[in-house]
Amino acid sequence: MSNEKAEARPQSSKSPTSHELPTHYGCGPIKFRGSHDGLYERHLLFDNVIAPEDAGSRERYEAIARSVRDVLSQRWHHTEHTYGRENPKRVYYLSMEFLIGRSLSNNILNLGLGPLARRLFDQEHIDELAILAEEPDAGLGNGGLGRLAACFLDSMATMQLPAMGYGLRYEFGIFKQTIVDGWQREQPDNWLRRPDPWEVARPQDAVEIRLGCSFEVRGGNLRASVGTPSHLLGIPYDRPIVGFGGSTINTLRLWAAATPESLDFQAFSAGEFVSALARRLTAETVTRVLYPDDSTSMGQGLRFVQEYFLVACSLADLIRRFRVNNSDWHLLPDKVAIQLNDTHPSLAVAELMRILLDEADLGWDDAWDLTRRCLAYTNHTLLPEALEKWPLRWFELMLPRHLEIIHEIDRRLRDEILARFPGDQGRVDRASLIEPGGERLVRMANLAIVGSHSTNGVAEIHSRLLRETTVKDLAEIFPGRFNNKTNGVTPRRWLLMSNPDLARCISESIGDGWITNLAELEKMKPLVDDSGFLDAAREAKRMAKRSFAEWLRASAGIIVDPEAIFDSQVKRIHEYKRQLLNALRIVAFYNRIREDPGVDIAPRTFFFSGKAAPAYHVAKIIIKFLNNLAATIDADPVVRVRLKVVFLPDYGVSLAERLIPASDVSNQISTAGYEASGTSNMKFMMNGALTIGTRDGATIEMAEAAGQENFFLFGLTADEVAGSRGWYNPRWHYDNEPETRAVLDLILSGHFCRYDPDVVDALRNVLLTSGDVFRHLADLTSYLEADQRLQSLYGDSRAWTRKALLNVANSGRFSSDRTIAEYAAEIWDARPCPIP
Repeated sequence: MSNEKAEARPQSSKSPTSHELPTHYGCGPIKFRGSHDGLYERHLLFDNVIAPEDAGSRERYEAIARSVRDVLSQRWHHTEHTYGRENPKRVYYLSMEFLIGRSLSNNILNLGLGPLARRLFDQEHIDELAILAEEPDAGLGNGGLGRLAACFLDSMATMQLPAMGYGLRYEFGIFKQTIVDGWQREQPDNWLRRPDPWEVARPQDAVEIRLGCSFEVRGGNLRASVGTPSHLLGIPYDRPIVGFGGSTINTLRLWAAATPESLDFQAFSAGEFVSALARRLTAETVTRVLYPDDSTSMGQGLRFVQEYFLVACSLADLIRRFRVNNSDWHLLPDKVAIQLNDTHPSLAVAELMRILLDEADLGWDDAWDLTRRCLAYTNHTLLPEALEKWPLRWFELMLPRHLEIIHEIDRRLRDEILARFPGDQGRVDRASLIEPGGERLVRMANLAIVGSHSTNGVAEIHSRLLRETTVKDLAEIFPGRFNNKTNGVTPRRWLLMSNPDLARCISESIGDGWITNLAELEKMKPLVDDSGFLDAAREAKRMAKRSFAEWLRASAGIIVDPEAIFDSQVKRIHEYKRQLLNALRIVAFYNRIREDPGVDIAPRTFFFSGKAAPAYHVAKIIIKFLNNLAATIDADPVVRVRLKVVFLPDYGVSLAERLIPASDVSNQISTAGYEASGTSNMKFMMNGALTIGTRDGATIEMAEAAGQENFFLFGLTADEVAGSRGWYNPRWHYDNEPETRAVLDLILSGHFCRYDPDVVDALRNVLLTSGDVFRHLADLTSYLEADQRLQSLYGDSRAWTRKALLNVANSGRFSSDRTIAEYAAEIWDARPCPIP
């Protein structure tokens, strides 16, 4: 195995021809298409029993996807075989989410099959966009957490790291969002309704998981039956993760829940048809839906079982792999690095201890040492409510052995704290694993920190606030464990694939080495004053905007002017992300135009997209208000020629791939100190959008990289937000800032919500009555001032494009390749394992 430092190596960009495929990928004497025994033709005939001329878009998509999988399959197998032979240290990435998007176009790109695919589309007269649209976005994630995990898998494969992702195979994604009368409506996201050509079921690798209770149907509901142990089966489904150039093809293994006994035949024969299926229903419910509604105790309990199921299946699988080549348990940290993506997989601490104590028969000290050296934890949030805490009684009911282990870890931790800080019982209570109080809770973030050798934040400010505020006591007890790994995104999907015109412009100017070494974008800096380069970049942006406008018209019937400023805010709907602040800005513009139709405001289209959690009422109110605001503007003949608001439903990877390259302006306006990092900010920067934003998350580092003069920063700092908690009063801004007052008066008059008084009441409560927790009014004036600077710059197209290109040129640090190189060198001690 190579001892080189993990780094992305430039791969050949030359695509193999049809005749070269057998030697390039070892896939046999075949053609991709063009003959009766070509891969494409054979899949149409033998999988769907249909002639090419009779095939519809879905059949064609499946045939193309399966043909691509045929091309990569032997290389995929060879990758796993090489890892088995070389026995390198392997990285296992555990995450409840992998927001991978569509796979066909990404796999074609990374395998270098673009010319072959285009020839197929041209010669068969196939509508490429229609084919790509047949693939649903995989319903395996919701937001930045899952998309980050997907980018990391891409980087690990491209960098030839021996790695594997572990997640859950949800039958339904979080939900499909529709908008009805301005309100969010949730529909099932049945993304597996049709066969998925990428996944490979591995029932021979199934894992049996033991729970301390069983479940039965009572009164139409599933109820726990105490004292009766039960078992679940974890059935693995593998998906290929193709590194750029196709050299390494790693695996994402997803677990589906099943039961050893799918039917109680005696109960069925007795006419108890529902009860006869109780075990199957219970098991399959575990992986039925991504993030069940946790506003109820039943939903919370299901989430708890999901998290344990992921951990137990994954650890059993990776231990099995370890034991194939290693008989000495003490080698585990030399061969296994386990990364916990947020608190969801924190039960890995107790589960690995259980395996080492009960199955490996090690002593406590040895087991604890090995566990901590194998595990590392990434924290993704500063919000206390997002740091999971599970009731002790659930452990007693379902995982009694794990509770014993957690109690012992907690006892030893308390003793260690008191030995170092004698008499400091307050510190003990704050840092302990068991939260004192009425309903005793297990603090999962504390368990992850105590049971691992590394805890990292995902942006410099986030890591600092994590140490100084969120888990201050633990950071003081274990200072050496805390570090920062600023997030990144893969440039293959988010620039090369999503923005081909800009990617071509860059490659023609500086070469294509940036694809695997994004730092090479710095070579663009000397060109930002070159008229020809500026013109080419401006034309690339114009093409992206026209393409998006045409897609929006064709897919949704919405007409937007590609000559207007495209101003975007796309992310999960949450008060701290402040879509409502953006709406206040738009209302201010609306007021200005109504008061003076000749005011100098350039035509602008504001795009919003994102989902609200089903139980998050205020977030749903924000969506409703945005849609009411859009309708009101559209109905005003004076304003609508200057402003337009569009809420794009069902935000996901595929929508982002279209909108981000087309955007001129990126809004990153979270309340300072609340956003851990953000990754959409990096994608917008990489695609030449200018950022208007607060000093929060990774936006701070982005501005430092590109120069603050190339950003439009505004608002309170994190320290100012924290310092104002004792005295902040939003009414001061209402009373003393005329434009703020005018904006609020218009909203609270019901102007935008004539038939929705409850919406007005909710907004009044958020912005005034409840104290404006997220400082909307405190930052509004500063936001408008920053926007005025933005509008002034937009009038000078050369200066605007120059700043946009400086953003692109300085985005190299925000590649996930850089992030993964830091994880590999500083946390995992993992090295590349090239596949010959």
